[in-house]
Amino acid sequence: MLGYATACGMPEDRAIDVMLAVHELAANAIRHGPGHGWLRRHVTASTLRCEVSDPACPAATARTAPPGQPSALPGAVPWPVEEGHGLWLVRTAADHVRVTSGPHGSLITVVFALPAVAASTPQARKPGVPGDGTGR
Repeated sequence: MLGYATACGMPEDRAIDVMLAVHELAANAIRHGPGHGWLRRHVTASTLRCEVSDPACPAATARTAPPGQPSALPGAVPWPVEEGHGLWLVRTAADHVRVTSGPHGSLITVVFALPAVAASTPQARKPGVPGDGTGR
């Protein structure tokens, strides 16, 4: 995702925000959903939009250790977990966040503004970069 965001004209420090936000949403889809999901990316002249979705997770597929395997390494100290920091990170990093959740799953859309110079200058994009018309 980092390479994709920079190829769209995003400065590297901002592209890192994109990468972290999308990674967090993907991790949430795996942890809180059925263990898989989808990422869609869309670039316009002024924005990079990423959508992470997952189907609903039936109660029968809740995440637990497989039978006969310990849930943690012997002697391991559990990492202190406080729920909610991941979406806080996403909301802090993205310019716009939309969360839709229901019985068929979740869809989270994050939007990042592209720099005005890269968005208004077609030659600023390299061949093969999303939005250059080559279809790659």
